[in-house]
Amino acid sequence: MSLLSHERYCAEVLAETELLCTALRDADVATPVPTCPDWTLAQLVLHLGGAHRAVETVVRTRATGFAVPDVSREAGGPDPADAAALAAWLTEGAATLVATLREAGPDARVWTFGGEQPAAFWFRRMAHETVIHRADAFAAVGSPFAVAPEVAADCLDEWLDMLAFLRRIGRLPELSDVTGPDRTLHLHATDTAPELDAEWVIDCTQEHIAWRRAHEKAAVAVRGPLADLLCLIYRRLPLKDADRIEVVGDRELLEAWLERAKF
Repeated sequence: MSLLSHERYCAEVLAETELLCTALRDADVATPVPTCPDWTLAQLVLHLGGAHRAVETVVRTRATGFAVPDVSREAGGPDPADAAALAAWLTEGAATLVATLREAGPDARVWTFGGEQPAAFWFRRMAHETVIHRADAFAAVGSPFAVAPEVAADCLDEWLDMLAFLRRIGRLPELSDVTGPDRTLHLHATDTAPELDAEWVIDCTQEHIAWRRAHEKAAVAVRGPLADLLCLIYRRLPLKDADRIEVVGDRELLEAWLERAKF
């Protein structure tokens, strides 16, 4: 269940895009992105801008599949060596995406990775996609990453939703290595208001993965600031570098989960 309104998701796409663009000011866009080792900063922007445009096309045309657009300069994309051009192009794509989402509304039936669903799927997915890639951009330029707690919590919810769904439909067979008796993980944000209920239990005791918001004992407990937990679970913060993360219990289970819970 989503924590945020559909209009809030639209606002986050725009705000997170604007924040990401601040990382491009005075930046060398050939800078490697440490959290996405195969990409430079320019390639990160091209990826995110391409995702915005692909989803905008899916929603606007009610397409039945996802086609990544050609974002090369020859096809009308930005100059990948020009930070200002990249920022302008990314901003334009985000604005067009949001306009299309608002026009379609959250109840429009559209194609998604899980089959036809309400467009609400893409409101949420694109907000969080933009959040995480903004974290990537900030990591590339050395800026500290912070995000509104309610956004971070919903982002973590959605990630666990997607992992559980993919496991149910037979994807992510590698997660079999972390399922079995007593295989549970507890994530506990230490810097949020109690009403946010920022604790998660990931239950791997059965064939399929389940999760819930709860404060319960588990085989391994992972405690730390919510933004750090989000980056850890999204594999943007290596456990060895997570100085503010405390791990109590079965560290090997956590390491195995982080290695396999990806797509």
